[in-house]
Amino acid sequence: MNEVLTAPAEARSVATNSAASSARFRRWCYVFLVAALIFFAFVRFRSRTMPLERDEGEYAYMGQLMLEGIPPYKLAANMKLPGTYMGYAAIMAVFGESASGIRLGMTVVTTAAAFLLFLLGKRLYGPMTGSIAGATYAFLAARPAVLGLDGHATHFVVLAALAGILLLLFAIEHGRTGLFFASGIAFGLSFLMKQPGILFAFFAGCYWLYLEWKRGLERKNVVSRGSALVVGTALPYALTCLWLWRAGVFSNFWFWTWTYARQYGAINDLSEGWKLFNFTFEWAVRPFALWEIALVGLTAPLWSRLARQHGGCVAGFFLISVLAVVPGLYFRPHYYIVLFPAAALCMGLAVESAWHELYRLDLRRLALVPIAYFLIVYIISVHSQWTAFFRLDPDSLSRKTHYDQPYADAATVADLIAHRATPQDQIGIIGSEPEVCFYTHLRCTSSFLYMYPLMERQPFASKMQTDFKRELENARPRFLLYVDDERSWGWKATLVENESFLNWGWDFAHTGYQLVDRVPAPDIGSYPEHLWGDRASIYVFELKEGLGGLTIDTSPSGVILSEAVFTRRSEGSP
Repeated sequence: MNEVLTAPAEARSVATNSAASSARFRRWCYVFLVAALIFFAFVRFRSRTMPLERDEGEYAYMGQLMLEGIPPYKLAANMKLPGTYMGYAAIMAVFGESASGIRLGMTVVTTAAAFLLFLLGKRLYGPMTGSIAGATYAFLAARPAVLGLDGHATHFVVLAALAGILLLLFAIEHGRTGLFFASGIAFGLSFLMKQPGILFAFFAGCYWLYLEWKRGLERKNVVSRGSALVVGTALPYALTCLWLWRAGVFSNFWFWTWTYARQYGAINDLSEGWKLFNFTFEWAVRPFALWEIALVGLTAPLWSRLARQHGGCVAGFFLISVLAVVPGLYFRPHYYIVLFPAAALCMGLAVESAWHELYRLDLRRLALVPIAYFLIVYIISVHSQWTAFFRLDPDSLSRKTHYDQPYADAATVADLIAHRATPQDQIGIIGSEPEVCFYTHLRCTSSFLYMYPLMERQPFASKMQTDFKRELENARPRFLLYVDDERSWGWKATLVENESFLNWGWDFAHTGYQLVDRVPAPDIGSYPEHLWGDRASIYVFELKEGLGGLTIDTSPSGVILSEAVFTRRSEGSP
């Protein structure tokens, strides 16, 4: 087995006498990597006060509850596994319960992931591959087009998966069962962060079995090491199940993360998935010049002796990363982040392979060309994001990145409520903005953090609507938000299909409540679909218990959407 894993040294011997093997050259590689990591850490630091988006709000609110000793799936639930909730709880325990604290923690997560990718590239091919891969990932994972500056679960998936792959390579080289177990733990954490993370464990198992097969499949090693890898992978999830069972919330956990999650994954058909893919793919794979380099690296084993040393590993890693984007056929921008480590590794491989081939062919005068080309493309690519990285303030950057989402407005609403609330108050949200609960430190009345499951075409939607109504009617929270914005509900069609539920919510907000504020959507030229008033808005209501406020006219001549408007929308009219 050691013969397989000494390949990096053999590969580097192709150009033993070249500058690539010199200490000076390695230092330049490290300088480039460190400069890139510091640069993008500063970019993230500069944007640290950017308002949280709704996924971040979910993670932050659930992490906040965990820090108070409340397990996930008890007071609030969603289909995601709790790994990212745990990650947010850890970040907030260190950096504080604020948007700034969360983004500082995510800076550590993404920088650590880039460094692990550097170690992976260096181990497989050399310092040039590792440095280019790490620096490129730091850039790709920060692009606003893939919501890279937000703290999505995919960042945690990448960090855990890279740790697992590195540990696996060490385990294979040294033949230590404990390292196989540790590698499995990392892959298990990747899965716990988000369900598609399990695909990286599958890749690891296949790659290890392939190497064992090349060696001759010694049964004793296969059983002991394979068992350690499998047990390690299963352990984080098993311990989580035990914890949630003892906390009395296992049935909720199972329903949301498996029963409902299967239905959610089956909502989109191939036609709908293809439309979503076409909408997001061209933005995810920019800058195109960098991805062209990645394709060169992916095909490098066909023309480079160096690349063939671990071509199967790189190709398998790339393929499984592509598959990790696909589940559910939603193709949301941040889903592509799990593909970036493999793509960045291919970019590093392309440059180093070209360098070595030119030396091998005794074309040393041209050897700097691939490095120069990459650096030019990289610098131009980073400069193309200069406005987002350095010219926009955090609030403007949020509005530019999430131009049709009410995240900055939700932060404004949270400030209003926080100044009026007491710690014992609760908040009800008819909409999908859990970040408000996090900002205000108030408990959400409903266990439903999002309205999307209630609007979807899935068999549990009707019961979910009934449960949501009962939770709000029984609790009668002091504060109530009605987020009249299509992006907080789902798709345009769902506004029509769920007219009765949306009318119930509006009526409920006017039964014993009074309006204390209305925050309209910003003037972006084209407001999201909405039901009431003249534009999308967040309405803030408070119980009528002697508190001041405005009363809304709920008659047909008021702001309630008329039946004719619903009819026009259902017919596709503007």
